[in-house]
Amino acid sequence: MKPGRVSIITAVYNAASTLEGCLLSVRNQSYHDVEHIVIDGGSTDGSVELIQRHSSHLAYWISEPDGGISDAWNKGLSAATGEWIAFLGADDVLLPDALSQYLAVCGGTGVQYVCSLVCLIRPGLPDKIIGRPWSWPAFQRKMTTAHPGSLHRFDLFEKYGNYDTSYKIVFDYELLLRPGRTLTTLFLDEVTTRMLAGGNSDRFPALTEARLAKIRTGGRNRVWALWELWVESLKLAVHRVEAVCASFVL
Repeated sequence: MKPGRVSIITAVYNAASTLEGCLLSVRNQSYHDVEHIVIDGGSTDGSVELIQRHSSHLAYWISEPDGGISDAWNKGLSAATGEWIAFLGADDVLLPDALSQYLAVCGGTGVQYVCSLVCLIRPGLPDKIIGRPWSWPAFQRKMTTAHPGSLHRFDLFEKYGNYDTSYKIVFDYELLLRPGRTLTTLFLDEVTTRMLAGGNSDRFPALTEARLAKIRTGGRNRVWALWELWVESLKLAVHRVEAVCASFVL
């Protein structure tokens, strides 16, 4: 691994409408020791042609069927050469100074995970800022940090392994549960990423998967995990109603 280098891994599947913004946001970083790795799952909507047009700015890319995002991220990890690893969705945008800000706070430290604030773009609703500093008691209950664009030191994967592909949605949460309270972290109190709301993480199956991960990996009590599932399900239902009401107003 090259010290100071940041490897950004993007999984793509039929994301031609948003992918170019993601690619340009990485290319336009003020921090320059960056490699962008793109793993396409066999897109048929023009995403591959778009990747080809930007290929001279990519460290590595491939297009082939995969087993989902966790499988794609594992493929990206096998190609990464950076000391730091970040994951950026095909519909996410990294702000221009994001990596410079990250490296300014974590360079020379031994932390394993650095997270920040993320601006969640919610069509029909006001944007929302998400993300909190990591703390074990809160993280054991639910994913409290904003994962898009956050930095993982590569040796975190060397010590705890790659993503568990049996999880289709909360594999990022499950991996960060593995170190438990020993995970060393820093928090950057700045917005580094713009993320489009939606996707599998905003659906009820994600909550049931998270319950399993909390019990199996995080050591959470089963009764508490079930109660937290009910609470988060209720919150999600309320958010769905808010979104429907906002669509009628528009």
